[in-house]
Amino acid sequence: MSKIYYGGQAVMEGVMMQGPHGKAIACRKEDGTIVYRIRELRPPKERYPILGWAVVRGCASFFFSMKSGVQDLTWSAAQVGESEEETLTTKDLVLAVVAALALTFVFFVALPVWLGTLVYPYIGGFGRSLLEGVLRLTLFLGYVLIIRRMPEIKRLFAYHGAEHKTINALEAGAMLEPDAVRAYSRIHTRCGTSFILMVMVLMILIFTFIGQTQGAWGRIGIKLLLMPLIAGLSYELFRLPLRFPKSRLVKLLVAPGLAMQRLTTADPDDGQLEVAIAALIHVPDFEFTDQIPEPEICEEQKEEPEQEEAPKQGAEEHAKQTPLPKSEQEEEC
Repeated sequence: MSKIYYGGQAVMEGVMMQGPHGKAIACRKEDGTIVYRIRELRPPKERYPILGWAVVRGCASFFFSMKSGVQDLTWSAAQVGESEEETLTTKDLVLAVVAALALTFVFFVALPVWLGTLVYPYIGGFGRSLLEGVLRLTLFLGYVLIIRRMPEIKRLFAYHGAEHKTINALEAGAMLEPDAVRAYSRIHTRCGTSFILMVMVLMILIFTFIGQTQGAWGRIGIKLLLMPLIAGLSYELFRLPLRFPKSRLVKLLVAPGLAMQRLTTADPDDGQLEVAIAALIHVPDFEFTDQIPEPEICEEQKEEPEQEEAPKQGAEEHAKQTPLPKSEQEEEC
């Protein structure tokens, strides 16, 4: 039987955890209670086997992760406000996501290409690709250094650290309790930060030989068209630590991403660890052991879930107000 791997992401005042059969988000509200969103998911490759092929699976995973990641952040952001005035509306969230995507395109795609094109006649194709990559990495690093000073982002990064510590503890066979989980590293080899850096490095290598057009817009268009391929190749590199965990070459390859995680994670407090652990043990079909006893589940969480065909990750009415199937529920326990 193959080993089961869990992953996740930090959300606003909470953590999303996902396993092979579903995902759970645990989010702490301002009154101290924890609300959950639990969904059973059917991997797309079970219905479309082609999505399990090498490289193709990376493209699919990247797309589905982006989609569900935005959905999870949107849901968690809606839970943070205690009053109606503080709670973000759907319109506010959509505008925020659109603005974020637009800024990402301008600063991490368009700006490096335009600057690289200006000096292309003097530095050639490789020089332009290298300059674009260095600019992109510098902008990304600067962006992280700036936002990590914001109080809300500091807490988000602490939940990111809680997610990593909890998964590291699980994979080490430790008790899933804050006192035990606290001792584990907040760095993890399967973090999306490593994936982002791999994408940046591959973009330098691939676009040294492809897309050497004179115009900036043509090069931007080629980059966007080839992004699925780059995401697919990066995903295969991203999975190498699972296949070759003791390889020195693989450790060298992932080292920059691990170092970057020291900026995108922070040491969590016990309350944040509690939320991360709660998210993990509420993942559908989570396997409980003597070291990980099954918790008491409130009655609403015992409802039969609806199985849903959905992407890798991933209602708004509170469960105590309008009972929902487990696949779409939020509860306070």
